[in-house]
Amino acid sequence: MTSSAPRRTVLAAALAAAAGAAAPSAQAAGASRASAAGTAAAPTAPDTAAPRTKSLVDYHAWTTAADWARGHARGTGLASGDRPGIRLVHPAGTVDYQDPHTGRSAAWEYATWTSPVRTLPTPATEAVASWNAHTPPGTWIAVELRGRYTDGGHTPWYVMGRWTSGDGDTDIRRTSLDGQKDGRSSVSTDTFAIDTPASGLRLASYELRVTLYRRPGTRLTPTVWRLGAMGSDLPDRFEVPRSTPGRVGRELVVPRYSQEIHKGQYPQYDNGGEAWCSPTSSQMIIEFWGRRPNRQQLSWVNPDYADPQVCHAARYTFDYQYEGCGNWPFNAAYAATYRDLQSVVTRLTSLTDAERLIHAGIPVITSQSFLKTELDGAGYGTAGHLMTVIGFTKTGDVIANDPASPDDAAVRHVYQRAQFETIWLRTKRHDANGQVRSGSGGVCYLYFPANPAPTQHRVLAELGIR
Repeated sequence: MTSSAPRRTVLAAALAAAAGAAAPSAQAAGASRASAAGTAAAPTAPDTAAPRTKSLVDYHAWTTAADWARGHARGTGLASGDRPGIRLVHPAGTVDYQDPHTGRSAAWEYATWTSPVRTLPTPATEAVASWNAHTPPGTWIAVELRGRYTDGGHTPWYVMGRWTSGDGDTDIRRTSLDGQKDGRSSVSTDTFAIDTPASGLRLASYELRVTLYRRPGTRLTPTVWRLGAMGSDLPDRFEVPRSTPGRVGRELVVPRYSQEIHKGQYPQYDNGGEAWCSPTSSQMIIEFWGRRPNRQQLSWVNPDYADPQVCHAARYTFDYQYEGCGNWPFNAAYAATYRDLQSVVTRLTSLTDAERLIHAGIPVITSQSFLKTELDGAGYGTAGHLMTVIGFTKTGDVIANDPASPDDAAVRHVYQRAQFETIWLRTKRHDANGQVRSGSGGVCYLYFPANPAPTQHRVLAELGIR
């Protein structure tokens, strides 16, 4: 068995809803997208920033005015301000795009920005891109990744996501793209993976390209503030050594929301609330930072439903190709639509890293899969699930807001440290039938202010996030 199916578990939670093959129109859309990008950008100079440390996980992002200046721009320009970004200034061209999910065709002006080449400190088997952007109605972005293999060959430009924050009549439907592969690597929803890691082939470096789209004749433009990717090469392991508790005894006050009370609500979004662990977790942390949708934004939700903001998060994280709300970068991008919030998708290597974040006041959304017998107190097993780590007991056990709880009051749980560390950080596991399946390998979402406190800034920097 190869690892062309990446070590992800969160997507499996909604796999039943997304098991259908890619529609022919999606293939046509892929051809349209290739045209939309125009000719490949000229090679750019390698990023000269020194890596933090040699690590099995590398997260890198472009966020500053100097970062954007180092990339190759075709029609994009600097958006100045407290959060420097890029915006569409002079269209590089116009392209027709037929939305595979609505069937509508439209012309779009576009411009592109291509990052410098990022050489990975440790060549990777997997990579996940993520971004923070503002997309007014009638605008959208596409994020692509192209890599160089350790044998000198190159991947094609892989689409890592076509994204917009809205879903109105003038918007495309946010979507991943199925069927992308070159015989050596492939993309599963949001994750690039080497098909056969045992061959020794790895991703040595990559560059990201973001294309900004708008309707011809308008001055509206997307703005991209953060563009980055996490590359990793984690060893196959079924067990994870228990880390020694360090900075423990702190619990953050995070809102508690249950996904289970939304069962049957808006089944067009991932079969209703029973599959909404990711947006429910995202909403908890968004509100921890004091943000939430306003009354007008929630006006579409049935007033009889409790916690309408969870329904809202599910709708606006929904991936129309995957037919689910578990797309990792789509959740992070949704969080970053709120005022002065940043977000990344990365991996952590131990609960010690999570302790440091909690101690600095930053909760962690984690992805894990487990049998009912592997996590005492959960009361269920899952092929993939998101929950939020909000603290640690004085003895180092994990305090988590688990959305797979019968109601909001039951969301807070305490899980044994050793059990939690294993189900979150392992890369291999056995399912109920004894078959070998993948584990998430420490995948997490981190949401934090655009201007974090000095302690938060320092801890994030130490984890390679700036």
